[in-house]
Amino acid sequence: MIVQPKPTAKLFPVLLPMAAIVSLAACAEPIDQNRTDLDIAETEEEAEVLATSFEAGDFMDLELGAKIVGPQGPEVKTTLSNKASAFADITSYVACPAGMEECDPATAPEGTIYTYVHTVFPGEDNDAETGSGTGNDSSDIESAVSFQMTQPAHGFTGNAGYSFDALLAAVGPKAEAAVTCLDGGIAWIINAGDGGNQWEQAEPITFYWQSTLPPAGPADAYAIDADYTVATGSGPYPAASDSATNACMAELEDDAAPAN
Repeated sequence: MIVQPKPTAKLFPVLLPMAAIVSLAACAEPIDQNRTDLDIAETEEEAEVLATSFEAGDFMDLELGAKIVGPQGPEVKTTLSNKASAFADITSYVACPAGMEECDPATAPEGTIYTYVHTVFPGEDNDAETGSGTGNDSSDIESAVSFQMTQPAHGFTGNAGYSFDALLAAVGPKAEAAVTCLDGGIAWIINAGDGGNQWEQAEPITFYWQSTLPPAGPADAYAIDADYTVATGSGPYPAASDSATNACMAELEDDAAPAN
C-alpha cells in the first residue's frame, strides 16, 4: 500500500488499482439502459466509490466573477511531481461569484462562495513558457486515472465537478467520471470506458470545487495518479475553520454515528 504523505488523507488509487479504477462492469442480468458503468459496483472498493459519490456539476455551467489576485497573479501555474519527475502541469485559480468585479476576501460580503478551479495537463502542456520546465519530466503519460485532494476540503459546500466538454475532448465519448469524497477531501476518478482511449499526455481537464472559505495560500494538497505513479503538488487551499462545515466531513460523521 502506498503511504500518503499527508496523514489526513489516503490516495484513492490505493483503494482502486489502475486496472480496476471505477471499471464498474454491468451485471449479467438485464439493467436499466439509463444507468452507466459507474452506477454498478462489483467490489467493496467500487461500492465505497458509489457510497460517497455525488452528482458532478459541469464547469461550463458555472457563472464566475473576478479571480483572486495573489502574489503570483490571478492564476498559479505549477507541477504535480514526485522524487522521480514531474507528472503533470496544473493551473489553478479561485473565483468569486458572477457580478463581483473584484474578488478580495478582505472586502467580500459574508456568505461569498469561492470556486477553486484546477486545469490539469498530464505530462505537460507542450508550451515552453508554461510547461513543467527544464526539470526531470515524465516523458509521455499514457494513462492518468485520477485527480484528487490530499487534505480535507475545508468549507466544501458539496458542489464540485469538472468540464464535461474537456473530458470528452481528452478521453472520448466512452469516458465517465466519478466525483467522490475521500477522507474529507475530494477525488475525481476518470473511467475511460471501453473505447481504447485514455486521459493522456497534454490533454487538459478542468476540475472545480466550491468552498465558503477563501484560500489561505498555496498548500501541497493536490495529486494525480498517472502511469501507476502518484505525484503531488500545491495549489490554492483554504485554512481550517471551526465555523465552516465540510460536506465530505459530514459523510465521515454519518459513517461514525452509532446505529440506533
